[in-house]
Formats: sequence, structure tokens, C-alpha cells
Amino acid sequence: MPSRYMVRVGEIDVLVVSDGVLPLPTKMLGHNVDAAERAAWLNDMFLPSDAFDWSLNAVVVRSGGQTILIDAGLGLDPNLNLPRAGQLVRRLEAAGIDLAAVTDVVLTHMHMDHVGGLLVDGVKERLRSDLRIHVAAAEVKFWEAPDFTQVDMPEGFPDALRTAAKRFAQEYRNQLRLFDEKYEVAPGVMVQRTGGHTPGHSVVRLSSGGDRLTFAGDAVFTVGFEHPDWHNGFEHDPKEAARVRVRLLRELAATGEQLIATHLPFPSVGRVAVDGDAFRWVPVFWDF
Repeated sequence: MPSRYMVRVGEIDVLVVSDGVLPLPTKMLGHNVDAAERAAWLNDMFLPSDAFDWSLNAVVVRSGGQTILIDAGLGLDPNLNLPRAGQLVRRLEAAGIDLAAVTDVVLTHMHMDHVGGLLVDGVKERLRSDLRIHVAAAEVKFWEAPDFTQVDMPEGFPDALRTAAKRFAQEYRNQLRLFDEKYEVAPGVMVQRTGGHTPGHSVVRLSSGGDRLTFAGDAVFTVGFEHPDWHNGFEHDPKEAARVRVRLLRELAATGEQLIATHLPFPSVGRVAVDGDAFRWVPVFWDF
């Protein structure tokens, strides 16, 4: 099945790579609304009512002689019955991308489906010794004592998230390059902290030759265009996450720039339009 899709942003090459899909309970799409309301949305979208397949997308960016991996996928399934994800390393190889060629990694946040690919046995040894991993300082601080009081996750997920984040921070502490609010990783590649989903959640803004694209990480989910106020089960501060989502979607609708997000259906390349008090997702026509 298709697992990669190329986009050009001016002089910047962008490759969307699928890590697979995460089948999760549909309550995760909006745990602050009535089940009947969620079911109605799913029915309108011709989707099953019991479980929803979340795409899991990572991005490779080439700019200014640097090869930048944005997020690293799930890696190994931590006994959570997620066998259809964790494909990133194999699919990077299929795309002709050598792990040793990656100069930088940008993490939108440290949930296990964004850092786990770096924890697969043998991966660290294949990476450059001078690899730089860019992540918000607030994100690293949060995972020293994470707060799960406002999330609504299936059983086992909080422990798995804690374990993955702790292990990642320990194994890659010498490669971490922390920033506070924003940092230019490469020419035209800016990572910017938004907070909300997690305290250090960040988006990556690309700009070159008048073209712009935003990789939104977990700031935007499929249901978030029509219902930006629905709380996702993985959001550690759901009210702030909703505010971040609305601000970002308004900006993207105003600029007309392209959007890619972790959990939008692969390849997740599209634009945002205003639709009354909400928004509308406008996928690009595939270029092949």
C-alpha cells in the first residue's frame, strides 16, 4: 500500500511517510460530548462506530544540506495491541533514506507514537553520533512528572507513555537541543511551541520561495475541523488544546498554506477553509 508522498515547498523537499495506523476507541475523538453526538458524526463520515483508525504520519524535510526527521513513529508495540503501526524505519529504508543521513530530529512532543521509532533495538547505533534532537524544554520538563488528570485514555496507555518518554529522555539526553518558544532548525524550517496537547507540544513551519506549509503534529485531528471544541483523549490540557487548535486553523485558513498533521488520513496534505463557526478540511488532489 502507499506509504510515502512527496511535496515541494519552494526549495524545500518534504516527504510524508506513513508509520501505519492506530485503531482506537471512538470516544478518543471527543470524550467531552455525548456518545450519540459522536456516533452521528461517525455515521455522517461513513465510519464505524466502535473504533477509528488514526493514521500515523511522520515527515522528512531536506533543506540547506540538512535532512530532518519530524517525529519518529510508534516503534515497537508496547503490549497495547497496535500491530498495524511501527513501520517507519522500514518505510524510510524503502524510500531510500539512510538513518545515518538524518542530521536532525524534531519532536512535536514526546508521546510514544512520536518517539518510539528511536527506541527500536539497533536504531540508535545506526544514527549519527552528532545527531541533534530538537524538542521544547517545557516538554522534557513535563515528562519528569507528567500529569494525566485531564486525559481520557484506554487502559495501559498512561503507563506506556510514561515509560517511553522516560526511556527516550535517558537514552538521548546527550543529543537533545532544547528551545523555549521557537527555533530555526534549518533554512526555512522553524519549530514553534504551541502547548495544549502537551505543555511542550510544537508545530513545524516551513517557508521557501513564497510557499508555506505547517506540520501540526497533534494540534489537529480529523474531527477537529467541524468540532474544534471536542476534547481528544490524549490531550493533557484539553481546553488549551482547543484554543490552540482554533487559533492555528484560523491562521491556516487566512494564509491558505498547506497543512500536514500526524493523525489526519495519509498523506494528510491539504488546506483549511472557514465553514461558518467551524472549519473545513480541503485535501489536495494527489500528484502522481
